[in-house]
Amino acid sequence: MTQLDERDMTEATERAAAAASRGEASYRADPYPVYGCLRDTAPVCRLSPPHGVETYLITRYDDAKAALTDPRISKDMYAAMDAYHTIFGDSSVALDDNMLFSDPPKHTRLRRIVNSAFSPRRIESLRPRIQQVTDELLSRCSGSAPIDLLSSFAFPLPLIVICELIGIPEEERDDAQKRCATVARTGFSKADKEKLAVAEGALRDYFVELIARKRKNATDDLLSDLIRTQDEQGAMNDGELLSTLWVLLFAGHKTTAYLIGNAVYNLLNHRDQLRDVMADPELLPNAIEEIIRFEGSVENATFRHALEDITIRDTVIPKGSLVQVAVASANRDPEKFESPDTFDIRRKGLQSAHLGFGSGAHYCLGAPLARMEMRIALTSLFERFPNIELADPAAETAWLKVPFPAFRGLEKLPVILEPAQTRGV
Repeated sequence: MTQLDERDMTEATERAAAAASRGEASYRADPYPVYGCLRDTAPVCRLSPPHGVETYLITRYDDAKAALTDPRISKDMYAAMDAYHTIFGDSSVALDDNMLFSDPPKHTRLRRIVNSAFSPRRIESLRPRIQQVTDELLSRCSGSAPIDLLSSFAFPLPLIVICELIGIPEEERDDAQKRCATVARTGFSKADKEKLAVAEGALRDYFVELIARKRKNATDDLLSDLIRTQDEQGAMNDGELLSTLWVLLFAGHKTTAYLIGNAVYNLLNHRDQLRDVMADPELLPNAIEEIIRFEGSVENATFRHALEDITIRDTVIPKGSLVQVAVASANRDPEKFESPDTFDIRRKGLQSAHLGFGSGAHYCLGAPLARMEMRIALTSLFERFPNIELADPAAETAWLKVPFPAFRGLEKLPVILEPAQTRGV
């Protein structure tokens, strides 16, 4: 930021905090100036979000990484039930009894069980099927007419993959995905919470019935494997199993879908770097890491809360307050990354530096699968349609408008796969 006097800094901070608290349209369209202001003037900023629970937003890289692994900042939302009920109501409780919303030793136990069923060998075995699904989806896409790449490709691919991995039958996936979408987009009003309760109740009932079916007729899928482990000491109970299904389905497709969309959008807006990737596929893995840093699909880490009064950069976060870690801001921190607002597929040391998959014990379990899906999806898309372009480069970008910005992604991504001039028309 330019040099500001104390009054200007206070006003700038207040404007930035208000934009982040209310999720203003300009902030949702481009949150990075707000994050830049807060990093400079209030790196640990008190917010007043619509859900009404006092929240502190952490925006600098070093603080964010430390907070993600600080045992004084808990992921166990059951230990903060008053805040939990204020934000989500009663309907979410049954779906959140999983490793994502728990601390050790419970987190350690649940993570170990899922790790055994989510093994590297199982993930690697999915590679041929991911390629097959990718090819099938792309073969259905029209080359000449504008299409929404999100609904036709970016979302179906990870949804099919995670549903097959879990064991959700094909004919039941659309309903499950629609209910997931309702949960992701629901706000904090009374009407929103009623809509949320209906969607979450339907998901809960569906998972109960699916688990019962798999118990009677186990198949070669992750859910059947998890059911088999229930006879072992320290195994998941039925509530934990149901909730684990939910978090695997929800996180297992939405984050990757938005990430594919963000990748295509940013590469199409940096054609020189896209040409470099197409000319040298060895650049793609690093390009994917840069996309995760520059415009990852996780804008803010999931809720945490302070177990005691905690001081970070002279700001006291009171016991019981929510702590929100702005991953998108940390990944643009100039104290960590040189020229952070520049997209650079040749940037060094990315995989071990960015926080796009979190840090510490809660590091994303699905990161290897997401990277595999990204590499296959982008390679196949650009090989089949090397001249793909945005349908209307001058149009306003349709970024998600949600009350709590957990995700950074597009509402839609209109593209033309084969522009007329490349077909000799």
